[in-house]
Amino acid sequence: MLDAIRWDTDLIRRYDLAGPRYTSYPTALQFDGHVGSFDLFHALRDSRKAQRPLSLYVHVPFCANICYYCACNKVITKDRGRALPYLQRLEQEIQLIACHLDPAQKVEQLHFGGGTPTFLSHDELRQLMARLRKSFNLLDDDSGDYGIEIDPREADWSTMGLLRELGFNRVSIGLQDLDPAVQRAVNRLQSLEQTRAVIDAARTLQFRSINIDLIYGLPRQTPENFARTVDEVIALQPDRLSVFNYAHLPERFMPQRRINSDELPTPAQKLEMLQGTIQQLTAAGYRYIGMDHFALPDDELAIAQEESTLQRNFQGYTTHGHCDLIGLGVSAISQIGDLYCQNSSDLNQYQNALACVQPATNRGLLCNADDRLRRAVIQQLICHFSLEFARIEHDFNIDFQGYFADLWPQLQIMAGDGLIEIDNEKISVLPAGRLLVRSVCMVFDAYLGEQNRQRFSRVI
Repeated sequence: MLDAIRWDTDLIRRYDLAGPRYTSYPTALQFDGHVGSFDLFHALRDSRKAQRPLSLYVHVPFCANICYYCACNKVITKDRGRALPYLQRLEQEIQLIACHLDPAQKVEQLHFGGGTPTFLSHDELRQLMARLRKSFNLLDDDSGDYGIEIDPREADWSTMGLLRELGFNRVSIGLQDLDPAVQRAVNRLQSLEQTRAVIDAARTLQFRSINIDLIYGLPRQTPENFARTVDEVIALQPDRLSVFNYAHLPERFMPQRRINSDELPTPAQKLEMLQGTIQQLTAAGYRYIGMDHFALPDDELAIAQEESTLQRNFQGYTTHGHCDLIGLGVSAISQIGDLYCQNSSDLNQYQNALACVQPATNRGLLCNADDRLRRAVIQQLICHFSLEFARIEHDFNIDFQGYFADLWPQLQIMAGDGLIEIDNEKISVLPAGRLLVRSVCMVFDAYLGEQNRQRFSRVI
């Protein structure tokens, strides 16, 4: 893995296409309204019978301020009182789901996302965690991966102390960019000192892992000022970094309409930012995990990749892909066995459904045999940059080259271009192709027509 990436500008220009991030296969674009409460309860029963461990995701949609680049499901409000009715319905949902599971099913992973989870008051966070502990089998020995997304403008030492007391041991910090001009252009004014204070608190309180999110491609960014941000972040020594490509889609995400498109960096400048960031992070000892993710060599993601146990789900890269993922809150997605289901993304619809003691599920998908097969193929490629045919043939009772015969010409072209190496036993994603692994995965996507492709961000 030491030669994890080789930069090839020509290859990037040819294969930098729009496509899915494959936090699931099939992607959420394939979800429809034919999945409902019956399917959810049936899947939960199967999970209970199989005694599968759990991963919980809790969505807190509220933010006090709007960030113009944001494409998350959120509610912008200064009124902290708006959280109360939402939390009442969220607690109803927790009870409704938990009664269909076995108390013996351990919650190995927990993640609070948003929005801004620390929009909630200390008392509200205490009450929400108490409800989760009462309803689910949360670990109390600090062995679980219990994480929360942090906006340093909404957290201080007392907040971090509370979170550690409640059982959280991982934090993910939104930073995006430290340049004041860029921050003004996206309406997110956040100083290095605010960020450092939260990280110092997390380290003092013995949080196990710190992740920092960066975004390249924002208005007023240049390769030079973004490199300065990356240097400052490296000095903070996070365990993990996510370096996301900003996708400017103002027709889909209303806040992005406040961004002046004339101030966005050019595609060539974005490539220069990414190339420079990779060089800086690699020189600082970070490993390229895949997609946008980097981690120190002793981080669990890097170790899992070395040991070929890394997986991917709606939480991103994870060591807990074997768990059933239960999504709680507005817009939250669950993956329980072969069922994907998503709660309503409309806050009122979500709350109204639970007021009637009904799950808020309003769309989803039940994977068929072909979905399961292609999901396994894509997982192997995107997590490990290799795919052994024998393993897939054994698990799914197929002849790999025969089953995917129609894809072979595309794969051969990619091999000729130097993205992959292919023989009779396996596909290997080469160092020059690893940044473009999504493009390799797209070959195996049975749903990805040209029209669907445009709904996604570009690979780089």
